[in-house]
Amino acid sequence: MLTVSGVSKYIGKRELLRGVSFHVHPGERIGLIGSNGSGKSTLFQILLGQVEADSGTVSRTKNLRMGFLPQEAVPSACKTVLSRATDVHEEAEGLRTELDSIQMRMEAGADQRELITLADKHARVLEHLEHLVGYDLDSRAAKILEGLGFKTSQFDKPVSELSGGWVMRLELGRLLLSEPDLLLLDEPTNHLDLESLVWLEDYLINSSSAFILVSHDRAFLNRVVSRIVEIEQGDLGEYAGNYDFFLEEKAKRQEIQFATYKNQQDRIRQIERFIEKNRYDKKTAAQAQSRLKMLDKIERVEAPVVDSEINFIFPTPARTGRRVIELRNIAKSYGSNPVYNGIDLVVEREDKIAFLGPNGAGKSTLLKLIAGIIEPDSGERIVGHHTAIGYYAQHQWEQLRPDTTVLDEALSVSGDMSQSQLRGLLGAFLFEGDDVLKMTTVLSGGEKARLVLCKILLQRPNFLLLDEPTNHLDISSRVVLEKALSDFPGTICFISHDRRFINVVANKILIAGAGKLEVFPGNYDDFQSIWKKKIVAERASETQKDKSGENGSGGKTRPDRKRIEAELRNELYRVKKPLQDLIDQTEKRLDGCHAELDSVKAFLADPDTYRDGKLSQEIQSKYRELQSEIAALTSQWEQATERIEQIEEDFRREKEKGDFEV
Repeated sequence: MLTVSGVSKYIGKRELLRGVSFHVHPGERIGLIGSNGSGKSTLFQILLGQVEADSGTVSRTKNLRMGFLPQEAVPSACKTVLSRATDVHEEAEGLRTELDSIQMRMEAGADQRELITLADKHARVLEHLEHLVGYDLDSRAAKILEGLGFKTSQFDKPVSELSGGWVMRLELGRLLLSEPDLLLLDEPTNHLDLESLVWLEDYLINSSSAFILVSHDRAFLNRVVSRIVEIEQGDLGEYAGNYDFFLEEKAKRQEIQFATYKNQQDRIRQIERFIEKNRYDKKTAAQAQSRLKMLDKIERVEAPVVDSEINFIFPTPARTGRRVIELRNIAKSYGSNPVYNGIDLVVEREDKIAFLGPNGAGKSTLLKLIAGIIEPDSGERIVGHHTAIGYYAQHQWEQLRPDTTVLDEALSVSGDMSQSQLRGLLGAFLFEGDDVLKMTTVLSGGEKARLVLCKILLQRPNFLLLDEPTNHLDISSRVVLEKALSDFPGTICFISHDRRFINVVANKILIAGAGKLEVFPGNYDDFQSIWKKKIVAERASETQKDKSGENGSGGKTRPDRKRIEAELRNELYRVKKPLQDLIDQTEKRLDGCHAELDSVKAFLADPDTYRDGKLSQEIQSKYRELQSEIAALTSQWEQATERIEQIEEDFRREKEKGDFEV
């Protein structure tokens, strides 16, 4: 279908692609990988003919139909969702023109052999045209759009009203509907929720189109591709298998390459020592000269390439209380659109909760409510003792000022860190040398993501709120972030559609949908293999009970169950109230003690304090008293919170015994 031969491309003085060659055969499923800026998008543009290579050729079979999904698109705003999806007019006209051309050649008196070839081609083009504009075009478009998360009620919605993410879904749907011979997909999963991502996986697996896709989602690559093409420092490597196979095979190749390189370097050093030792001796000069020629003829083996990658760990933060944050009876609407109504959520110390749910379920809204970025319409947000929040927005530009440099942004949150230390940290995030003087407006998506992560690190939070932190990060950077977050001793709530990332980081899964929240222990695989099956079974059982007229409450009628449940709730409140009051009073006293301790520390840091021996002794004594009081209050606070948690657990078990709603 497509042959790339010796393609090279320079960007300025940098050689982005160096003699790249590969083939694409019908039906092949290729994953194109490489670090950010390695040249993947540029290679796509060369394949499409949008950019010319500096050398080399790209050959395509005649009448090859290619479809391209860029990372960003701006479709016609005057169309509706469905009319844009089924907008195949331009391609259909091309096919009709081709049919007319074939018909004219057939009527011009072609010989028998050519006539058979033309007739076969005419049948294929006609079949494709009928498929493209057939009677079932709208129904096929609807099926694809629904798979990508669109509701039927959105089909007549103007494209101009869609957000950027939904526009990209629409463009992906339109591309899939056209069924080209070869699909070029640049980050097709970036704007999909997990449900739509899994649907796309199944669609691509069953598609007859060949495709080359760029993705940093390892689970997605593992499932849909059968060949990996990697761009690394201008060179191209090919691996017959999925992403996991690529990792194993690349490690083996690098090991062999390094051993070969090391052996050759040892041999070169031996020859160089012989030459140096013998070149000035008349008896051995001829041998030295011979070895010098031998050295010139050696085809040098390059050392394995190691790309730069971000390298950081989150510093150990201050310890929070058992309850990091609590939402009570929270309601939130946007205009007439209710998102949540009366939800409760408790996040505890060392929870690492992944928020899942379809787009529009309110995951980002929930994260912003927890962060205090937006206020609820009603309800209460209670921040736990010593909780320090670090919030990472899905769109990095929301947090970066356009008139500042990378260094300025880091300085704004660096506190008393020296500039040399700060430059060292920025270097760990790949901002080296003059890169720190770049304006934020010229940063790529990946660079913005790294800068915001660096700023969060500088703030030393103990509660991280991360909205799609892996977007715009390449695979190696995702792996580093996974390790840092899994080792982070604090608390995390995050949104991601990268299943490998969720499995490594999460110890709880929160499902948002229909204005409700459900929390399950474990990671994504645990939810899929255990909890999701139970939910489906329970809902099927409830549906069956409703149909048969059973109330499933052990003989209790609905009003009885509601009354008993209300009594249990009232009893829970009565028992908890004194403990909650004690916790509130303890937290206020702790805040006062910490403020007083800070003041005492300031005196102790002042050299003038020690000129008066009696005063310095009094201040040191006060310092010890405050430390003891803080320790006692903290112990009292922890005992009270643990007692409340035990009471709530006892009441939960009591409710479950009576088969009440929890």
